[in-house]
Amino acid sequence: MARIAIDMDGVMADTTSHYLKYYEEEYGIRVDPATLAGAAEGEGFDDKEACRRYITSPGFFRTLPVMPGSQEVVKALYDKYEVFIVSAAMEFPLSLKEKLEWLNEHFPFISWQRVVFCGSKTIVDADIMIDDHDKNLRYFDGRKLIFSAPHNLHINDYQRVNSWEEVAAALLQEQLVKG
Repeated sequence: MARIAIDMDGVMADTTSHYLKYYEEEYGIRVDPATLAGAAEGEGFDDKEACRRYITSPGFFRTLPVMPGSQEVVKALYDKYEVFIVSAAMEFPLSLKEKLEWLNEHFPFISWQRVVFCGSKTIVDADIMIDDHDKNLRYFDGRKLIFSAPHNLHINDYQRVNSWEEVAAALLQEQLVKG
């Protein structure tokens, strides 16, 4: 059975909309998401330190919105593949408990044995990785799917998926044909 490593933030959880919400609450400014296109994560805001403040504040990771379609598609993948949720969480110690609580609430079918919190994802051994960051995909040896996010729109080195429906088309339809 093929193994898939799936990132949380920016893939299963909608960090971009959460940044926008936090920023509007702090500054009273509604930032157009289109202005973030192509900018490094956090760089599309006037206050360049805002996103770092948000991800280091209690509750940020616990209250992330679920990416549309992710619950259904991850469940379908979980039934057909050996799925691991792999999240770089060590840099933000508050995130460890919050990410696990978030997963338990929104993806209760995922066993704690299939959750990997790490520092660097270079250690990940899987057949497929779905991630939104080049730094995680660059050194991965398997099939690489980059999940579209404003900060990665300029990267063309990997198979791009723009939604969970596209992930399903790439991995579930393909599995049915091979199976």
